Amino acid sequence: MIPAAPTPLQQGEPQRWQALWRDAVRDPRQLLAMLDLDALAEGLSEAAARQFPLRVPRGFIARMRPGDPHDPLLRQVLPVLDEERLVPGFGVDAVGDTAARSGHGVIQKYNGRALLIATGSCAVNCRYCFRRHYPYAEDSAAAAGWREAVALIAADPSVHEVILSGGDPLSLADHKLAELTEALRGIPHIRRLRIHSRLPIVLPERVDAGLLAWLRGLPWPLAVVVHANHANEFDASVDAAMAALRDAGATLLNQAVLLRGVNDSAEALADLCERGHEAGVLPYYLHQLDRVAGAAHFEVSDATALALHAALAARLPGYLVPKLVREIAGQPGKTPLLQGTTAAAG
Repeated sequence: MIPAAPTPLQQGEPQRWQALWRDAVRDPRQLLAMLDLDALAEGLSEAAARQFPLRVPRGFIARMRPGDPHDPLLRQVLPVLDEERLVPGFGVDAVGDTAARSGHGVIQKYNGRALLIATGSCAVNCRYCFRRHYPYAEDSAAAAGWREAVALIAADPSVHEVILSGGDPLSLADHKLAELTEALRGIPHIRRLRIHSRLPIVLPERVDAGLLAWLRGLPWPLAVVVHANHANEFDASVDAAMAALRDAGATLLNQAVLLRGVNDSAEALADLCERGHEAGVLPYYLHQLDRVAGAAHFEVSDATALALHAALAARLPGYLVPKLVREIAGQPGKTPLLQGTTAAAG
């Protein structure tokens, strides 16, 4: 049996998300033991775990299937020997973030938008992450009270949307997030705020009263783009977090990555889209894998991706079918995977 989440710090008090985060599992062998999968230890990579350490909250582990070596949630977080393979075409800056950096912690790839690398911290370290090699220690927009990032946005009237990303921006304390948005309030050309976060999925306790109060006080239309790759990532606690975010005024969208051994079947993708919709989240993007070093074993061919997307479109209403896209460095938007076209999407 998987142990329940740790007991509260004081009798009768609710768990704070920070305590749950601190109690995340960081030892791959401990994770396997919790799932009765000790035999998989032979396939662990100590080198991969050193380069990109395991971190996974216990609540997310509780959604994994004990005894199942092919569990789709486990596959996303377990450091394995496949990560050590050097594969041509897979590098450390798969999507061209370095070239798109316009200032300290600010990335500007697409017209009208500025993305802030708010922090390098995440509640879970996904093995396929395109920023697993990103130099967060040297490049966080939160440094020096966000001053450089805010100044860059204020000086560029073409920026109408600010995107908080990371790492995971919701790993920051509420007062740090408020510090940023208070500074942005005085910039008249900002029309929208977008938050990209995996925390409401992997650590739904983060959606607490303090965060919701901050969200309700924002002066802009708000989109929260969450990240779930499999229907099993949703449970009652995630449903409650999604409901609270919607109640705070957020439009909820999901972006997923097409991953071999996780969601590379029409059934898995359909289940994900339908389960997300039950929680009030609309499908947004289905990304082809960013070709980051260490993630080649997750890659699905373009031909298979197109066939899966076609099958998804044949079985679901259009509003439940995400755009199948790839991010290509230097392009003005996400590039749809469509037969015979290379047009860019917004």
